[in-house]
Amino acid sequence: MARHLGIVMDPIESINPKKDSTFAMMLAAAKRGWRISVMTLGDLSLNKDVLELNYQTITVKDDPKDYFQSAGFSKGDATVFDLILMRKDPPFDMAFVYATYLLDFAERAGTPVFNRPSSIRDCNEKLFALQFPNCVPEVIVTSNPEELRALQDDYQDIILKPLDGMGGQSIFRVKTKDTNRNVIIETLTEMGTRKIMAQRFIPEIKEGDTRILLINGEPVPHGLARIPSAGETRGNLAAGGSGVARTLTDRDRWICNEVGPTLREKGLLFVGIDVIGDYLTEINVTCPTCIRELDTSEGLDIAGDYLDHLEGQIG
Repeated sequence: MARHLGIVMDPIESINPKKDSTFAMMLAAAKRGWRISVMTLGDLSLNKDVLELNYQTITVKDDPKDYFQSAGFSKGDATVFDLILMRKDPPFDMAFVYATYLLDFAERAGTPVFNRPSSIRDCNEKLFALQFPNCVPEVIVTSNPEELRALQDDYQDIILKPLDGMGGQSIFRVKTKDTNRNVIIETLTEMGTRKIMAQRFIPEIKEGDTRILLINGEPVPHGLARIPSAGETRGNLAAGGSGVARTLTDRDRWICNEVGPTLREKGLLFVGIDVIGDYLTEINVTCPTCIRELDTSEGLDIAGDYLDHLEGQIG
């Protein structure tokens, strides 16, 4: 059955189709004969209780030099779509938050939105992981410099990071006798006024920070281990890490089993969790990536599996 798929995302002209997971979803939709329309946050507006959208209908092909063609622009309410995907990349700023509020009105009108806008809004990608204390390393969230210094004194080697960071930005490793410790804490906490996360350093990062994708709480059987480049602590691909596919371990699957039921309950149907060694470090609910890398390496069709599940959801 042909569907009309709406996707809220960054400008289609700005993506890298060779690596973009949202583009993988478009290709999967095109194989099914679905109509595909895209829009940015600025294309969403509210007229009383009606969500109105300016959207561009496109055709796509797997050619990085000519990956989409526009079939024209239209305006309509959310009911013109069979489903909407919220696939806007962070930063998770107020423009992003307001967009999730507007997308709530699409759900009220009967058009399902994935992931569920209210759950995207509620589940900070770093704090959400702390709802599963048996899965995470020693960690605190505070703006108190004394508490941060105490954690570092206890474990000697810690990671400090903001709660709203992305792509490895502003992540610091603080080791024993680091003379920059105080200035790092002052900078990240904005002199004790902004909460940050501090966690024990996990030495297994040298083997990679593994992104595991889950569809309706069930993991894809391979994850992408993002291995830091020489002299780096961060495995993020945006920070220069290299991606290597690997089969999930028993511990990976145990973590997925712990997290999966909550993801399903919250309508978070496509999620990427990050695992270092034996520990869950983040739960990415906004715009998880790594589909194309895993598909290429392991012969998977992750986006196709996801759309199969969504079609079952919408009937």
